[in-house]
Amino acid sequence: MSLRISVIGTGYLGAVHAVGMAELGYSVVAVDVDEAKIAALARGEAPIYEPGLDELLLKHAESGQVRFTTDISEAADADVHFLCVGTPQRHDGLAADMTYVHAAVDALAPHLERPCLVVGKSTVPVGTAVPLAERLVKLAPIGSGAELAWNPEFLREGFAVEDTLRPDRLVFGVSSDEAEQQLRSVYASAIADGTPVVTADLATAELVKSAANAFLATKISFINAMAELAEITEADVTKLADAIGYDERIGRKFLNAGLGFGGGCLPKDIRAFMARAGELGAPHALSFLGEIDAINLRRRERVAELARELAGGSVAGRRVAVLGAAFKPQSDDVRDSPALSVAGQLHLEGAHVAVHDPRAMANARQVYPTLEYADTVTDACRGAHVVLHLTEWPEYRRIDPVELAEVVSARAVVDGRNCLDARAWRTAGWTYHGLGRP
Repeated sequence: MSLRISVIGTGYLGAVHAVGMAELGYSVVAVDVDEAKIAALARGEAPIYEPGLDELLLKHAESGQVRFTTDISEAADADVHFLCVGTPQRHDGLAADMTYVHAAVDALAPHLERPCLVVGKSTVPVGTAVPLAERLVKLAPIGSGAELAWNPEFLREGFAVEDTLRPDRLVFGVSSDEAEQQLRSVYASAIADGTPVVTADLATAELVKSAANAFLATKISFINAMAELAEITEADVTKLADAIGYDERIGRKFLNAGLGFGGGCLPKDIRAFMARAGELGAPHALSFLGEIDAINLRRRERVAELARELAGGSVAGRRVAVLGAAFKPQSDDVRDSPALSVAGQLHLEGAHVAVHDPRAMANARQVYPTLEYADTVTDACRGAHVVLHLTEWPEYRRIDPVELAEVVSARAVVDGRNCLDARAWRTAGWTYHGLGRP
């Protein structure tokens, strides 16, 4: 008999996971407290832009392979329940807010009258799962046999559907052989295709996601620190990255200097990781992440500084074109977007800022409604004194600098992602400035 799956929470993680499980052939019920979101999902309308999600959502919503509801009791008969709710930062800007995780368990547990596995996928502070398991047993009907496991997600925005269907690794945090076998059943097709599995205790599984994000953030900030030195010495950080990237102990991935990282994961996760280390009595273990965070934020100020320099010392009264609003390409996510952070800062300094993004304009307007939003790159750049390339969408790499030069007031561009053709832009008469490049 095919496993029945429930997914609690239908945000970015939950919506993708629910559709992914349906694509793998499981009968899925997805639950959320947001009635408007559930209604949209039931119509086949995704709450986010993610390549491949719309097609799979429409396919499985229409077929009934995945059902969306606000009634958590409809999930009671599932064999495996995935917790996919958010863990945002608390108001202190550091520790993770576990309100939604606790609420999900509190709502689900009373309905679990048969043996089942409750699987956490949310990114949580290490040490969360054990007390959560005790909470589950306490609130579930006596003798239900409900058990908690942890299966952290490693989704890359822009590749989340692919990562769900064909993960590069699976981590199972379990307390019994039965729980491990249940998870192996869920992911049987991926395992058969060669996806490696790491089976661990609950605490290790919780640590994996936080450690992975901290390492990636460290690698990105390291090369950005090198970019700071490269600018002073007139070295080229892109050549530096190529050279050290050939060392197999280092690798070239995530070694691209630029505006830095943003989004709903890396910034909040490294801050929450530091906060948790302090709570556990190891305040110095992750103190280096504070500098990682600081390096990342300095990149935003550096781009703003370059914009001022190219605008003649001040952006007040100047038109600035910002190409990109999403924190990364192939996404409409503007949470902690470096591009919008820079745009907002320059707007506060008196610049007339015009933003373009292929996907994230609607979300950007909600966060920064006072900025101008242009439907085309040409419209955004028309009359601009400075052009800032801040999100590496493929279409921006294809911009013809000769044609764009015809509509701007001054040929000045800051390549905040170091992926434009510097020679082509300079040949077209532009003052081109990359980050960490001569």
